[in-house]
Amino acid sequence: MAATRAPAGDIAALDWRGQPIDCGACPHEHLKASGGCEIGHACMQDAYARRIDRFFRWHRELAGGELGHPYFEVRAIAARYAEVFLLPALIGDPDETVRLQVALRLPQRMLQRLRDDPHREVRIRVAQRLDPEQLPSMAGDEDYGVRQCVARRLPPAMLTLLMADPESLVRQEVARRLDMPLLLSMADDPAAEVRQIVAARLPVGLLGRLARDEDLRVRWEVGQRAGRDLLRTMQDDADSAVRALVAQRLGTSGGEHG
Repeated sequence: MAATRAPAGDIAALDWRGQPIDCGACPHEHLKASGGCEIGHACMQDAYARRIDRFFRWHRELAGGELGHPYFEVRAIAARYAEVFLLPALIGDPDETVRLQVALRLPQRMLQRLRDDPHREVRIRVAQRLDPEQLPSMAGDEDYGVRQCVARRLPPAMLTLLMADPESLVRQEVARRLDMPLLLSMADDPAAEVRQIVAARLPVGLLGRLARDEDLRVRWEVGQRAGRDLLRTMQDDADSAVRALVAQRLGTSGGEHG
């Protein structure tokens, strides 16, 4: 057990109802005599999460017995330390903080039961951990943050599921991972941020498709990678920064990319 104590002026030691902590009402009162708990430092009855966590770090064996505690912080922190086989009982917990902890630890065969959780953060955690082969079932999630996570982890062959996603951030993730020839089809994406990623990844010989893009960020990306012949066609670009880049490359290293 750590010898440090809560500093002076720290958060007052109150229980989750906002009342002074009553050790006599705690089922673990016997630990106090041996230094196994301490008000204001390591206490399961405290409303302060750090003190609850310290208590369960000292007494992991007690976590499983507190998964039904009325205070959500106690249940959530106990879920970090309890035996994994006890966690399925918390899949339907009314508080998303508890379900978040459960989603971080459940085995794969149980994790799928949280794919449709009502809270986006829980579903994001599921998408971060679920076996990639199971992720297509989450590609239609209503929240773009979940779909963005799915796009980062989907097997490449399944990225087509999100190529036309309504959210640019999701399509950007797809563009970062998609292989040719499907990557080329995203050169017409309505979002400049997506097209910029495509310009950074297309084979050099295909960059001409984006050399006259309406967004200067895309043209700048093309200018950094284009071969000498394509660079010559970009010398009259509408943006001075792109023209300067093209001139610099034609005058110095442009010959290396012909």
